[in-house]
Amino acid sequence: MSFFEGTDIWTLAVIAALTGVTILTRTFFFFSSEEWALPDWAQRGLQYAPIAALAAVVLPEVLMQQGQFLHNWMDARWMGAAVGAAVYFWRHNVLLTIVAGMLAYLPLHLLLGW
Repeated sequence: MSFFEGTDIWTLAVIAALTGVTILTRTFFFFSSEEWALPDWAQRGLQYAPIAALAAVVLPEVLMQQGQFLHNWMDARWMGAAVGAAVYFWRHNVLLTIVAGMLAYLPLHLLLGW
């Protein structure tokens, strides 16, 4: 069975166009012979990108289950997130935050079934 079997021309055209746009945008900076720097406002904005990505990935996992908000406080994810947040604000150490959060989460989840 071929990869292209059952694929119409529009799908292939979209894949080719997206590939071209991706290559162009990722190599755009190599085309310029001058040094290029982001404006100050963009550099300040990019400082918030990691926390925004973390919030977008982690918060729905902690606060929701199967598309519904959790209504029960007895959930190991909440406890792990709370412990992790407290440790991070106390020590500002990402590795320690992950370890502490998992040490709070795993016993509650595995032993108590939360």
